[in-house]
Order: sequence, then structure tokens, then C-alpha cells
Amino acid sequence: MNNKGTKEQSFGLEFPDWKRVHVPVDVERLAKTVVDAAFTVHNELGAGLLESAYEACLSHELRLRGVKHQLQLPIPLDYKGVRIEVGYRADVIVEEKLLVELKSVDQLLPVHTAQVITYLRLKKFPLGLLINFNEILIKHGIHRVLNVPRSPNEVLT
Repeated sequence: MNNKGTKEQSFGLEFPDWKRVHVPVDVERLAKTVVDAAFTVHNELGAGLLESAYEACLSHELRLRGVKHQLQLPIPLDYKGVRIEVGYRADVIVEEKLLVELKSVDQLLPVHTAQVITYLRLKKFPLGLLINFNEILIKHGIHRVLNVPRSPNEVLT
């Protein structure tokens, strides 16, 4: 079998180079800032509130840190050359580079991750954060989600 263009991972799986996600340093910096802000919010409020409360408080923490962001940003989609406004809304878009989806649920489900992946693909962002504030320890509720290309021709911004 020809493995040209692939690199072997430590766990034995091989991925072609085009499937590797490059997360720019500035996006990683923003993600670190958002995670720190989420820790601050969770330490202050704890678990058990509505998602909207966490969203407002996280927004305030980001403003205190001087981080530009938008809440409930509509995400249209282009379908066969037609722009369709269907009511998708990202909870938080940070500096038009990082998507943050907030939850306050008993347990994250695969559909929550799928939602983040869909938003990442529509926005062409390499990284998103899925944060479930309804955890005793917030570190268990923070998940990085990568926008892995589906083909060699897919390009991220």
C-alpha cells in the first residue's frame, strides 16, 4: 500500500497532510483567553443557570479583557449559489476568528459537537470551543472542536 503524503501518528493511525488542521497562533491566543474567561464566570456563578446568563457574563468578561466579540451572530449558508438565511445563530464569535458555542445541559451529546462543526464549516474557521457550563468542574465542560477538511480542495480562512 502506498502511504505517500501521510504521516503516522503515535496511536497508529495515518492521516494525509491535507487533513491536518493548522490553528493560527492568534486563534490559539483567543481560545486561551476565552477559556480563562469561562473559568472566571464558572468560578463566580457555578453550575445550574440558564445558558443566556452564562453568555451575558462571558461577554462581560471578554469586554473586561478587551476582546472584540459578537453574540447571537446569524450564520447564513450558501446552497448551490443561493444565500439562505435560516436562523442559525452562533452564541459567540470572537474577533471574527473563533466560534464559541455555549451550553448548560446535563450532558453534551454528539449533536452539540455536530452543530459546532457545521458552524465552523459555514464560517470557515479552523477552531471552535464548545463549553458546557453545567459541570461541577468547568474543565470537564470545555471542548476544542477542529474543522477538519473533508477534501484536499477545502480551504480554511
